[in-house]
Amino acid sequence: MSSILRPSFSVITVVYNGENLLADTMESVLRQTYPQVEYIVVDGASKDNSLKIIQEYAAKMPHLRWISEPDRGLYDAMNKGLRMATGDFVQFLNAGDWLHASDTLEKMAGMVTPRTGVLYGETMLVDDARVPHGTMSELSTRKCPTQLNWEKYLAGMLVVHQSFVPRRSISPEYSAAAALCADYDWCIEILKKSQENVHVGGIITDYLMGGLSKKRHQQSLRNRFDVMRHHFGLVPTLWAHVWIVIRAGLHRIRRWGKERY
Repeated sequence: MSSILRPSFSVITVVYNGENLLADTMESVLRQTYPQVEYIVVDGASKDNSLKIIQEYAAKMPHLRWISEPDRGLYDAMNKGLRMATGDFVQFLNAGDWLHASDTLEKMAGMVTPRTGVLYGETMLVDDARVPHGTMSELSTRKCPTQLNWEKYLAGMLVVHQSFVPRRSISPEYSAAAALCADYDWCIEILKKSQENVHVGGIITDYLMGGLSKKRHQQSLRNRFDVMRHHFGLVPTLWAHVWIVIRAGLHRIRRWGKERY
C-alpha cells in the first residue's frame, strides 16, 4: 500500500531526568496496534535512570531510535526529534503523557486522506496517579473545536499540543523567539499550510496536569500575546484578550464548586 493509504507516524518523546514518568509513556507507544510507527526518544543527558529505561525498551522496540546528549532546553530537544523523524505525521508525547488507547494511531491512520495536514482530537487530564479528572474541554476554557483553522487560534491554543498531529512535510522547527509559547506558534504556522484538518472524534492523549507554561504562567501569557500579535495583528490581539478574560470569568462561574484547570 502507498503511504497515503497506510500513513506512518513518528512519535517523539523528549525527556530529562524523567525516570518516574518515562516508562509508562514508552509503554503506551509499545502497545500500539498500528505497525507503521517509529518512536524517537531525545534524552537531554539525564543524570537519573532515564537512559537505562530507554535502553531497556530499545531491546524490545525495533522501531525505537534515541539519542542522549545535552541540549539548550525543551524546544531545542524537540527540534532534534523533528530532524530525526521520517514518518508522514509527527506527534510529541512528553514524558508523563500517554497515547490514550492501544488503537489510537490505528484509528487516526484510517482517517487520513491525501489532503490531510493535521489530525487532532480531545485530551484527558490525569494526575500523578493516572486518575482521569476530565477532558480539557470539560475542565478548561479550551474547547476542542469540531472544525479547525488557523484563525480560530486567535482564541488561544484550542488543541493540546500532544493531541495535535501534523504532517511532517508542513511542520517547521520550533521558534526560539516564541519562548514558552513556541508550541502555540508552531501549531498556527502548520494550520496556515494545512489543506484539511481532521477531528478524529475521540481522545488522543492522556495529559499529565502541570507543564512548563503552567508553572511559569506570567511569562507564558506575555509570550502568548507576542505570538498572537505576530500572526493576527495588535488590534485583533487586544480584542481577543478582552474575550479571553470574559471567557475565563464565565468558565469560573460555570465550574463554581467543581474542579477546573
